[in-house]
Amino acid sequence: MMELHADLEAQIDRWRGYVQRRQAISPADVDELEDHLRGQIADRQATGLDDEEAFLVAIKRLGSLDAVSREFAREHSDRLWKQLLLVPDEADDAGAPPWRELALVLVLAVGAGIAVKAGLSWLDDGAALGRNLGLFVFPFLAAYFGWKRRLTVHVVATLLVPFAALAVVLNVYPFASGGSTELLAVLHAPVVLWLLAGVAYVGGRLRSDRRRMDFVRFTGELAIYYTLLALGGAVLIGLTLATLQLMGIDFEPVLEDWILPFAVPGALVVAAWLVEAKQNVVENIAPVLTRVFTPLTIIMLLALLAVLTTAGGLAAIDRELLILMDAILVLVLCLLLYSISARDPLAAPGLFDALQLVLVLAALAVDAVMLTAMLTRIAEFGFSPNKIAALGLNLLLLVHLVRAAWLTAGFLRGRRTFAALEHWQTRYLPVYGAWAAVVVVVFPPVFSFL
Repeated sequence: MMELHADLEAQIDRWRGYVQRRQAISPADVDELEDHLRGQIADRQATGLDDEEAFLVAIKRLGSLDAVSREFAREHSDRLWKQLLLVPDEADDAGAPPWRELALVLVLAVGAGIAVKAGLSWLDDGAALGRNLGLFVFPFLAAYFGWKRRLTVHVVATLLVPFAALAVVLNVYPFASGGSTELLAVLHAPVVLWLLAGVAYVGGRLRSDRRRMDFVRFTGELAIYYTLLALGGAVLIGLTLATLQLMGIDFEPVLEDWILPFAVPGALVVAAWLVEAKQNVVENIAPVLTRVFTPLTIIMLLALLAVLTTAGGLAAIDRELLILMDAILVLVLCLLLYSISARDPLAAPGLFDALQLVLVLAALAVDAVMLTAMLTRIAEFGFSPNKIAALGLNLLLLVHLVRAAWLTAGFLRGRRTFAALEHWQTRYLPVYGAWAAVVVVVFPPVFSFL
């Protein structure tokens, strides 16, 4: 019975993903349609139909999806234009004025800037600032998600407790100045904070594969928007700086002391709002980006694999090179996740899915070489916090990529559904957060805070 219900949820997820790609249907309307579909399924189940029969009959009664899209397009034809505007003309579902969300976002963006600016003033130590930087920005981003999702008290408490615990650990632990465990804490704390932001984004619905995949898609789109904002800001600042320098005005102190502390964190909140406001616009770009960068990434991985295998003894591979390769593998994983989130789950397997399998296999080969090099270095030079943290990350990547390759191959052969591949990605992501928490909380005392 549990398996039948799991299959039903997978079918509903695929149906929802298909409907979400209809630009004339807003996310709120998709939720309404899903509620109607679930009601129809429940009515059919009450008559004695099994899950599959109830789903098929409910879909039939709901009507053709293309017809539904055309109907929504006729009733709400202006949506296709309004999604390109900054502020909609109508109030939101709660009846709030149309400018309220924009005003809230601007207030939160300025608040994040003030928090970072205050941190720069209070914390003279650069390492302490690095440990706390994410703590300054996270509350404002989570506050936006909380307002948007109308979080319950229980969900808010779920966010506050780990956030407070992380803040205590980062500021109470007696880290050795310039030590490895402090650097590891600085690098891994943002991972924990981002997954906490994911809890706020999904509205506390942690068991929903669809909501978790929405967060994966949101993360990719946020990276796109933030990069665009950063590039546009850099051009504007560069032109202003050059102009003022020609006039004999030193603009750099203002840039370093005021503009950057406000612009960098504030742009993150604004980018999150833009993603929420214009999901359909970026979703049109996502498939193009993934299809361009997937083959290029495969070529890069194969070239790196050739260099690694011909570099001589694995123990002689430079530590900085191993760190860089870890960063590349994480980037490959992000590209894989974003590609999966941007794909139509109902589409048949094609050439691009085969390229995804090649990408995963190439990443697996690189990861295997790196694991061998790390184990060789540990056997020759002994343990250290950095080596164990890197080894743990690579083992997690190995498990993730092996299972992803297996499911992708099964999908290409028609033995697995695409939903199974999606669910594996979203259900494995919390493992990375758990490992990051271990590195931040457990590693420092185990390695004497060195």
